[in-house]
Amino acid sequence: MELNLAQFSKACRPYEPLDVSKADQRPYYIDLSSVRGNKILEALRRPIVRLYTDEPTCQLFTGHIGCGKSTELLYLKALLEKDDFHVVYMESRRHVELEDADISDILLAIAGQVSASLEASGINIKPSYLMRLIQEVVEILKAPVEIETNAKFSFLIAEITTTTKSSPQVRPRFREHVEPRTKLILDSINNELLTPAIAQLKAKGKQGLVAIVDDLDRIENRLHPTGQLRPEYLFVTRADQLSRLKCHVIYTIPLILTFSNYIETIRNRFGQPQILPMVPVTLRNGSLCEPGIALLRQMVLSRAFPQKHPVNRMDLVTEVFDSAETLDRLCCVSGGHARNLMILLYECLRRSDPPFARSQLESVIQSYRNTLTTSITTDEWALLRRVAQDKSLAGEQEYETALKSLYVFEYQYQGDRWYDVNPVLQEAPQFQQP
Repeated sequence: MELNLAQFSKACRPYEPLDVSKADQRPYYIDLSSVRGNKILEALRRPIVRLYTDEPTCQLFTGHIGCGKSTELLYLKALLEKDDFHVVYMESRRHVELEDADISDILLAIAGQVSASLEASGINIKPSYLMRLIQEVVEILKAPVEIETNAKFSFLIAEITTTTKSSPQVRPRFREHVEPRTKLILDSINNELLTPAIAQLKAKGKQGLVAIVDDLDRIENRLHPTGQLRPEYLFVTRADQLSRLKCHVIYTIPLILTFSNYIETIRNRFGQPQILPMVPVTLRNGSLCEPGIALLRQMVLSRAFPQKHPVNRMDLVTEVFDSAETLDRLCCVSGGHARNLMILLYECLRRSDPPFARSQLESVIQSYRNTLTTSITTDEWALLRRVAQDKSLAGEQEYETALKSLYVFEYQYQGDRWYDVNPVLQEAPQFQQP
């Protein structure tokens, strides 16, 4: 079978999550739950579908940047839609300036995206308080937004959020006006938007409304004007407001919060955050994890031969690599990090057409290693050697040093949980030193 190079290249782009609702992307999705500790999507789905269908739920989801959270959340969206829920998936980075996000930005962005999705399904609701608030904000900021009598609420919210997101000068004035009104904003979203919307959705045969708020895991661990770190301010100090929306909500959160002294407070407010780990390529004892490697092979080969049965794809390995061993080398050196796997594969594509030679892959790996090692200090190398021995991490400082920089990955498999050093770094001369 001849490889379609254009299709393969498009499928390997590393920075775009898969959306299984699109027919052309569905064959690329590989279910990795069997090697990721537990069925995380089912753990997020069950409270909505089975346990609290008629009551609002609020759940947290986190993991490494690039480990596949957005792909999994889009898959969860498709599952919940099959369960007859109306699901709104929001990419927060498109509507909120994440560098200095505040509670009012997030709530208004959610209101806007929920409204836009409802309007697309024929449900038009104009929350009276929020409409008045928008008019006040437009007048105070002298924003170039025309308030027309028949303008849809989602359009007005989009105009305001776009203006504030793109202007550092406007944001402080905007927040000065809206932050003191957060309770009123939340009450309006709940009572004037979500409650009537859910009633109309149920009249149409839907089970309810779910909002999936992605990208909040990208909020940096920087100081908020209150003096708190921003993730702690949003998900600890303001947790009560984020958790009070009268619909089912799933937020992604920065992974560092799971290492914070506030983790028990977060559990008490939201429940246990669900963490998406890497796909294990080796076990805690260093032996190969064949089930994990097998699934990573499929992640690669499904991009090349999406219409082929998984078993038959293995017969076509040499259409993409010079040998099966080269494919396994790619899978193992990725450390089971989904985006790293695609970045390395895409870099091979940038350099030549398939089949890729082992020497070319090694050159790509070396370039990646050189990039990673440039900024690692002597003390950090010592930490990495300790992690490789103990398979553990503790505290925010070690998170900042190791996990955030993708020097260390987290794994969960068959009841075991451990950390290990990025395989690319394990092969560096600096790591080998005593």
